[in-house]
Amino acid sequence: MDLKRYLLPLTALFLASLNLRPVITSVSPLLGTIRENLGMSGSTASLLTSLPVLCMGFFAPAAVKLGQRWSMERTIAYCLLLIGAATAARYLTGSSWLMLGTAFLAGIGIAIIGPLLSGFIKEKFPNPSAIVGVYSMAMVFGAALGSGLAVPLQTVLDDSWQASVASWSVLAFLALIFWWKPVRKAPKHAHTNASNVHTAPSSESGRGDLRRLLSNKRAWLLTCFFAMMASMFYSVTAWLAPMVEELGYDKQTAGMVLSLFTLVQIPVSLFLPILVSRFQRRVVWLVGCSVMELIGLILLQLHVSPWFVCIFLGIGAGGLFPMALMLPIDETSTAEEASALSAMNQSGGYILASFGPFLVGLIHDRTGNFSAPLLVLTAVVVAMMIVQLRIGNKKEKSVRSEKQAASSLRGSSAR
Repeated sequence: MDLKRYLLPLTALFLASLNLRPVITSVSPLLGTIRENLGMSGSTASLLTSLPVLCMGFFAPAAVKLGQRWSMERTIAYCLLLIGAATAARYLTGSSWLMLGTAFLAGIGIAIIGPLLSGFIKEKFPNPSAIVGVYSMAMVFGAALGSGLAVPLQTVLDDSWQASVASWSVLAFLALIFWWKPVRKAPKHAHTNASNVHTAPSSESGRGDLRRLLSNKRAWLLTCFFAMMASMFYSVTAWLAPMVEELGYDKQTAGMVLSLFTLVQIPVSLFLPILVSRFQRRVVWLVGCSVMELIGLILLQLHVSPWFVCIFLGIGAGGLFPMALMLPIDETSTAEEASALSAMNQSGGYILASFGPFLVGLIHDRTGNFSAPLLVLTAVVVAMMIVQLRIGNKKEKSVRSEKQAASSLRGSSAR
């Protein structure tokens, strides 16, 4: 791959991806302070994580239509602006409703960017499966920055948690600088027009792709995997620090454990897609990463040192996330199809996953400890392993066969 040719899209991809997690992970280490300051219960506070995830589910389908209307690049730029503005507004937060409102708006932006970046990778790079590693690594790195620097930033910024969580808006405005050139090059309907060259009925296929996928069993299987993977990730991200505090560690230590959890994911999420692309046998990688998460949950229930536990959890989460992003790209043939399947996976997956952190908080409120929530998360991982075995190694054609057949029929009728 010509590095100079792809340097700008790689940089733009990295910076856009970097913005998709700090608005969520920067809250977790400060959750106790935020709850006390705003008078939030555990279940309400969990909405600061669950609400953006729920938005990712409900608004992901809009990505396909908006991307065709404005182009992928322009839509991503608009969403970065929305994320930046919502994050900056947290500086003025004085009530739980305003805080939840910023989470909602940022969640909309994240929801639309996610599927479009899959299509962007599919369209711009000759080996898209390997580039997924840059996408997922940047997201994990952003998550690590958010969780690791939340408490230090609060200390530096006059002990203001509002200033700490609002400071991450800088990343969005930085990304906009690099997305200006792709936006400037892309006419309003560039993506739609370009897609007509590859698939004649693209203007109709964008609306029809998601409808056809809804009747595709393979697509639902991938969505089910995405849901359980995301549920685990956000549940652990939201509640690992409070779990560590319950074991007797202070807030600073709990935040550092969460940081290590995310830092471990960075090299895993970068290199695992490359390894899978080269050695195949993806079911081995999928189940292997789930086993790592399972070991971490069991050790956490046995009160093993959280520094040791988070390594297993980080390896598991760091491997499963890029695999979930890679599957729609691998099993489709065009950027539009990749965006559509990613939109379905992320829509259904994030809607179901949003209940994970909320359920953990609700069970904790009822029981007064994290023993029961950890058992529930363990059951989720076991179920996820069963789904992964169903996905298997073979890249089935069924996800895209219906769209290709429909395209052929339309092309024949047009001729």
